[in-house]
Amino acid sequence: MTTSDTPHDDSAVAADEAPSVMRRSRVHEGHSFPLGATWDGLGVNFALFSAHATKVELCLFDATGEQELERIELPEYTDEVWHGYLPDARPGQLYGYRVHGPYAPEQGHRFNHHKLLLDPYAKQIVGEIQWDDALFGYTIGHEAGDLSFDERDSAPFMPRCKVVDPAFTWGRSREVQLPWDRTIVYETHVRGYTMRHPAVPEPLRGTFAGLMVSDVVEYVKSLGVSSIELLPIHAFVDDQRLQEQGLHNYWGYNTLGFFAPHSSYLAGDNVNEFKEMVARFHAAKLEVILDVVYNHTAEGNELGPTLSLKGIDNASYYRLMPEEPRYYIDDTGTGNTLNLSHQRVLQIVTDSLRYWATEMRVDGFRFDLATILGREPHGFDEGGGFLDACRQDPVLGRVKLIAESWDCGPGGYQVGGFPPGWAEWNDRYRDCVRGFWRGDEGKLPELAARLTGSADIFDRRGRRPFASVNFVTAHDGFTLYDLLAYDDKHNEANGENNQDGHGHNLSCNHGVEGPTDDPDIKALRLRQVRNLIATTLFSQGTPMLLAGDELLRTQQGNNNAYCQDNEISWLDWNLDGDAHAMIEYLRRVIALRLRYPMLRRGRFLSGEYDEAMGLKEVTWLAPEGEEMSVERWEDSSRRALGLLLDGRAQPSGIRRAGADDTLLLLLNAGLETCDFSLPEADQGAWHCRLDTAAPELEDDEAPLEGTSYALPAHSLVLLELVKRPGGRGH
Repeated sequence: MTTSDTPHDDSAVAADEAPSVMRRSRVHEGHSFPLGATWDGLGVNFALFSAHATKVELCLFDATGEQELERIELPEYTDEVWHGYLPDARPGQLYGYRVHGPYAPEQGHRFNHHKLLLDPYAKQIVGEIQWDDALFGYTIGHEAGDLSFDERDSAPFMPRCKVVDPAFTWGRSREVQLPWDRTIVYETHVRGYTMRHPAVPEPLRGTFAGLMVSDVVEYVKSLGVSSIELLPIHAFVDDQRLQEQGLHNYWGYNTLGFFAPHSSYLAGDNVNEFKEMVARFHAAKLEVILDVVYNHTAEGNELGPTLSLKGIDNASYYRLMPEEPRYYIDDTGTGNTLNLSHQRVLQIVTDSLRYWATEMRVDGFRFDLATILGREPHGFDEGGGFLDACRQDPVLGRVKLIAESWDCGPGGYQVGGFPPGWAEWNDRYRDCVRGFWRGDEGKLPELAARLTGSADIFDRRGRRPFASVNFVTAHDGFTLYDLLAYDDKHNEANGENNQDGHGHNLSCNHGVEGPTDDPDIKALRLRQVRNLIATTLFSQGTPMLLAGDELLRTQQGNNNAYCQDNEISWLDWNLDGDAHAMIEYLRRVIALRLRYPMLRRGRFLSGEYDEAMGLKEVTWLAPEGEEMSVERWEDSSRRALGLLLDGRAQPSGIRRAGADDTLLLLLNAGLETCDFSLPEADQGAWHCRLDTAAPELEDDEAPLEGTSYALPAHSLVLLELVKRPGGRGH
């Protein structure tokens, strides 16, 4: 064994280490571009970036992947790219790499040719990792730790890369590219959505093929959402620790390959299955958005396995400690951080995005821990390389880009800090709306900002309200029903003594922890579900819903179900009457959002008086019927608020004045009914379009009587001002 005190250079390979079965290949020099394995109809070009390697061997396997047929040294090295062309290679060929160079961890180098490595540009990865000590570049248990050098072959325990033929007949399928003001995101999981779906044949459950079953697509379409957002579908690793506990990496935030779909999500063995799924959703006029993880990989820190990038060029691909490059900068909490300041690392990420946007025709991306992607060595920079690259790119500049704009690194919280062209998850919206409906004090001033697009966060540099992705629940945390049924998290099934998961949930069980037969508590929980759904969809900005919330899905209080690939996470389609009613309610609320442009304005609502028009576009009302005063805003005990959206207020040149409807949104998070005085309706009348305390009532064509509305406790009401024939409204 060697240590970094004496760098190990493995540029020479003993003859007896080569496969026993050898045959000569006709290898040509090929090209350094494009990277990866590229089938051109006559042969396959192989190209791999490594700035510090001394030799790269291409390993070819038989059709089963079990026998290594030959190792071919890539003959050319151009611009730090090793490349060669095999005229006798074809789609379906299984392969991997062995990369030679110094094993000197204290200098940042971890080359070990005994380890079979995956091509970072592989379009398909076949098989799963079988955890074994041979997967590690150092000898586990050695007194020198990661400074030791392991000589065992990792190939028996590694998956294989597969050459693919990109040909696919898209027919009439086209990208959807819906405008932001009509975008409603529906976040879900490929596997969990269909594992218990009665219309999906069992062999297809949990796969792309299962997700494109007509009943599934038609159901998603019927809700009225515009975009299905899939949790990570890039090839990822099932963690050794979880496997040993009988658990699995369910969410998939542990990427192994940026170009290959996760193998277990394929019902067959052809990546075109993903393309067919996209085509099916596009035919239904639904967008497909991918949750992508470019901030770290599955290789962990210095004690992690050597699977791909670590063995190809560790010093280039990862951010290492400047003074001690043996160790990794960990801004992700997962052990490593990709070094997007390096041009080739930036290239692989943007190449991957373009591949999915063009070859796979997805419509947008949600970026996990996106602050990392904008962080340069000097800190987060909205003009950093990655963000600039996306903004100027003719492909990426036209798809939807959504940032999770925080991480655990220095200066990691950057909500509102991303440049024009980006939308961002707004966790301040989530927390404010949760707190308001829980009945917390002093929430009205912030609620006003959140309902109107969070201009205090996003109104800069010409950004629009759609930049705020408004959500109350997401995959990470409580489901919507659990948010209203549990005061505390219950993550015992995760095997970490309930120490994992966030403790600050702003949840409320309304009197009983977990399930109950109390009819009053059950009714209140359902009303609160309706309140939170309506608030999300009636707020300015881009609404995001968690799939299954409309089914009243529960995870039994687990708010960190990342490792629960079972009925805790899977959607239960065996619906009762309450779930059926909630599905219909969601459809109704979405239809109302799409019906009224005032609920999805493309400009921030200022609340300022327009002298030319003689009105305000938005007015905040107290239950007394008067405009909210400073004293009322500062009264922390108030829990009721009215939002008047005047449809006559349209900037000149945008649309004809008065083209939109005038709406009044009333919210009461208090414990008592509130008599809310209504604005005068000169030559018109107020009509109720939604009351969460009376969801069985459809749009009431009869005008309201009287000058006030009895707004029940824990309820939300949407009213529309309907003009009388020949009237002018109010």
